[in-house]
Amino acid sequence: MAITGVDAITYSTDRWDESRRFFADWGLKPLDDTPHAQLWETLTGAQVAVRKPDDPTLPSPIESGPTLREVVWGVAERADLDRLAGLLKQAPGFADQRGTGDTEGSVRARDPHGLGLVFRVTQKHAAGVTGSPTNPWGAVARVDAASPIYERATPVDIGHVVLFTDRVNEAEAFYVRLGFVASDRYPGRGVFLRCAAEGPHHHLFLLQLPNKPAGINHVAFAVRDIHEVFGGGLHMSRCGWKTQLGPGRHPISSAYFWYFENPCGGLIEYNADEDHLTGAWQAREFEPSPTMFAEWAIDGGLDGQTRRQPNAAASGKFLTEKR
Repeated sequence: MAITGVDAITYSTDRWDESRRFFADWGLKPLDDTPHAQLWETLTGAQVAVRKPDDPTLPSPIESGPTLREVVWGVAERADLDRLAGLLKQAPGFADQRGTGDTEGSVRARDPHGLGLVFRVTQKHAAGVTGSPTNPWGAVARVDAASPIYERATPVDIGHVVLFTDRVNEAEAFYVRLGFVASDRYPGRGVFLRCAAEGPHHHLFLLQLPNKPAGINHVAFAVRDIHEVFGGGLHMSRCGWKTQLGPGRHPISSAYFWYFENPCGGLIEYNADEDHLTGAWQAREFEPSPTMFAEWAIDGGLDGQTRRQPNAAASGKFLTEKR
């Protein structure tokens, strides 16, 4: 029995038309678009909802401005939903909305920051895609085939959520009680949590910074491979969206990343090649530092036309060709 991952998220923003254009460029599939709601989908069926800030159906925001209002976590089966209902019945905002069928209904509550949480039997499905095989020394997996070049990204899934917290220990205890497992830590400053003993390095990262209130840091979208990180990032750059940092590589989770500013709040990330952990993994402890965040990273991103850092003049048809 386990929580399986992020099934859906809901943002609120007053940057309505900008958000519509952003998620179309990001590569999500549009499902619905009304004056009051936008709905988008990844290849696995994970959904992104966008609502107006004054929508009365949403939980209260945990910060001002565009932000994340709700995270829907999938569970494997009805028994997991029943277990969570028992654990959350004393939590703020608890609402038992379980139906009578095996996959019906949900359980709602708020986490220690006030963020809305929903738990339901997962509605995601297999994506039917795979990343490109790689050829590390001594383990050739791609033969008589070139790696792909992506003109843009089509996100496979919602990978993880990162929250700023002002109560990291309390928040960790809350999520661990629900079944989350610590993968790695910055003691007293942050914790990486995965939904179950076996799975990706993290589905949730809680980060505490001095004098920083609770809020959204970023949401990560998994893509097929490092090539799609680059293809998606270059497309977003060509569309005029601002890079916050990337492309780059995280040494803690081994994942490749590219972060952009999100009109719905915080940042948004393309992410690929994350570590996969099991119950044998022992959580490590790290001292925060720039090198712990990124083994390497490009500040300001890459220009979508020249494929180089912004304002870096192309030298010709080939990098070695000087003009």
